[in-house]
Amino acid sequence: MDYVKLGNTGLDVSRLCLGCMSFGLPERGYPGWTLDEESSRPIIKKALELGFNFFDTANFYSDGTSEEIVGSALKDYANRDEIVLATKVYFRMHEGSNGAGLSRKAIMSEIDKSLQRLGTDYVDLYQIHRWDYQTPIEETMEALHDVVKAGKARYIGASSMYAWQFLKANHIAEKNGWTRFVSMQNHLNLLYREEEREMLPLCKEEKIGVIPWSPLAKGRLTRDWDETTNRSDTDEIAKKFYSAASESDRKVVERVAEVAVKRGVPRAQIALAWVLNKETVTSPIIGSTKISHLEDAAAALSITLTPEEMAFLEEPYIPHPVLGFD
Repeated sequence: MDYVKLGNTGLDVSRLCLGCMSFGLPERGYPGWTLDEESSRPIIKKALELGFNFFDTANFYSDGTSEEIVGSALKDYANRDEIVLATKVYFRMHEGSNGAGLSRKAIMSEIDKSLQRLGTDYVDLYQIHRWDYQTPIEETMEALHDVVKAGKARYIGASSMYAWQFLKANHIAEKNGWTRFVSMQNHLNLLYREEEREMLPLCKEEKIGVIPWSPLAKGRLTRDWDETTNRSDTDEIAKKFYSAASESDRKVVERVAEVAVKRGVPRAQIALAWVLNKETVTSPIIGSTKISHLEDAAAALSITLTPEEMAFLEEPYIPHPVLGFD
């Protein structure tokens, strides 16, 4: 495993991040196809054995049970000082007023609940899961700054928004002497490259860490176009993102398969290698429900695609609607 700095910070993170949305009680909310604690623990343990030190979850995943499972496993298997633990806030956690969003009240309440579920005094990276159009960004940034100054988070980050929003938030923080976002968790893979237009150049210019989610397009890049899985049949968000509506997407999937055959490796390794080969990317977030998923991800670190292979994979792509901001 390789380790790199997260953006313009001194924080060392593994070149791969374990996404923990796969862990949680299936009966407890989104996404519904998750692994319970008994099934999750071997994957978390294997990730540690492979050198992962970066773990990303969210309060929203499986109604908080993802945080509970991850916190419990890491307490048993890892040294907290060596782990970079990230979680997120924004989506609805309870009914009624103030149950969602990025108000000061919501942030101050949810950070404490996340820490309790994770069984830790602090998180290394506290991220806003989406942009809150109902709350002034000044209120959100000041609240996040206070979370950092209280010692409950070491750094703050953001996820899936427009580049102008991200820049505005950091400008407001800088103007007021508040903590700035050091990372962007955005949607990036061979089937969705809209972030290459503005967000990735912005992150490069500002030295922001980039930790993309869904680098394998929720599995669409790892199998034949017409092949389905339990997740693809039940995950409504995946259906919306990758609905098999674009002939260009099919061509991209076929080209991943072609390069994989020539290289003699699984398709997942080629699709992930493409993300890793992007100079702005710090640490792609790997979702895993099987040990083999982790092994493929680790193997992709050793694959350097040629400029010709990169161009071959990218050539069929056409512009897509903006996805993942809601």
